[in-house]
Amino acid sequence: MIEARHLRVLRAVATTGSFSAAGRELGCTQPAVSQQMKALETSVGTPLLIRTGREMRLTQAGEALVRHASGILAGLTAAEEEVAAIAGLRAGRVRLVSFPSGSSTLVPTALAALRAAHPGTRVSLEEAEPPASVGLLREGDCDVALAFRYEGAAGAQEEWDDLVVRPLLSDRLVALVPERHRLAGAESVDIGELAGEPWIAGCPRCRGQLVEVCAAAGFTPRIDFATDDYPAVVGLVGAGLGVAVLPQLAVESVRPRGARTVRLEPAVRREIVALTLPDLAQVPAVAATLDQLARAARRQ
Repeated sequence: MIEARHLRVLRAVATTGSFSAAGRELGCTQPAVSQQMKALETSVGTPLLIRTGREMRLTQAGEALVRHASGILAGLTAAEEEVAAIAGLRAGRVRLVSFPSGSSTLVPTALAALRAAHPGTRVSLEEAEPPASVGLLREGDCDVALAFRYEGAAGAQEEWDDLVVRPLLSDRLVALVPERHRLAGAESVDIGELAGEPWIAGCPRCRGQLVEVCAAAGFTPRIDFATDDYPAVVGLVGAGLGVAVLPQLAVESVRPRGARTVRLEPAVRREIVALTLPDLAQVPAVAATLDQLARAARRQ
């Protein structure tokens, strides 16, 4: 294997014409230069220098290696500088995937702070709900996934065992009713009081959670509309077409015109987390992104 330090010595010898001059240029002794040249010749399996008295000239193989040495060493220098820039957060890229209500609440604050602190770090953003977002992370299509899971859901503890989990906040669900609804002015509402209402359901995971919560209260919700779009859910409720249960974070991201939020009892919460792979957690730009997401969550 050809080592970069040996190439530097060869280039210095070719430039200066002697081991002693090369040693002075490199800041080492003449025997050290001779030793490294012997090691390089052993590595490539052919002589690189012809020594005749005080004169020294390159063999054909030596000339070929010197021609390539400049490009190789320049490439290594560029690579070292780029890695140092990434490690020092002067450069770097993070691919972030988030669910919509996280994209409109936590992510903007976090990315603004990240850009202010490390302007050389670039972050791309795509939207996906879990478990699709978690799948993208495991497949290598993103570096950080903002995700959620409902407390007490089956398999919740094992769902992310292979990932680094950065807890961000606990997001409580609230009931959303039309402003003229009989419960619009209530301080809190038991979900069983909404058993006879038409329902507007959200994303598939939220929809499944709604059915579980209603089942625990002894009824099956009559779902008239289902949409992944939170503004659409709020709009349908505001138009008097039904009631809904939404995470507080989702309500904060939308102006609920014509609708009122009511605290839901018993409390149902979802855990908001940032996920990454163990190796990626050591990458400075990824670690900085996780830190800023945690700071943004503390401001909620």
